[in-house]
Amino acid sequence: MTLSPRFTLTAGALAVLCLAAIIHILVVLTIPQNVQHSAYDDALTYGPDRQFNLLPDVRPGEEALPGLDPAMKHAICRFQLSAGPVFFDAGIPASFWSIGVFNQAGETVYSLNNRTAGADRLSMLLITSEQLSILRQNPPANLENLIVIETETISGIALLRAYVSHPTSAEAIENAMSIASCDVLG
Repeated sequence: MTLSPRFTLTAGALAVLCLAAIIHILVVLTIPQNVQHSAYDDALTYGPDRQFNLLPDVRPGEEALPGLDPAMKHAICRFQLSAGPVFFDAGIPASFWSIGVFNQAGETVYSLNNRTAGADRLSMLLITSEQLSILRQNPPANLENLIVIETETISGIALLRAYVSHPTSAEAIENAMSIASCDVLG
């Protein structure tokens, strides 16, 4: 029995497609092990841990981190909850600001902006369940004024963003971001 050329061509094309699909799946599944740097690792290049460090302005092809908005100023802070709860405090003179908290893998833990916070000032506490239990025994005086975020994420980054509505407001926003707090509650 002889196979028709059409069957041979179809079978060959199907085999190539199956092989391509298998290779594609393997490549996609191995990407996390092959990625050398994460945003958590890259944040260290912009300054020390437990303080907001300004990121350079976003320019095409020169983003400090992928996906940053060029209409915003950005500051990043690496934190470790193993040292204690982290207190975020900032007064940003912008019509819109937001903060995103991410774990070491880059997954969003929490996100907040001035509109959802219902305040012009960022006052947020990131804390583990165990630390919250201890804090409740002897709460600080301003606890009722804080947004308390309970998480099991021990290490991560916080990305503070502020909209620059006009170039003349950029310097005031940068100054506010440079003195924003991202430190162990003390």
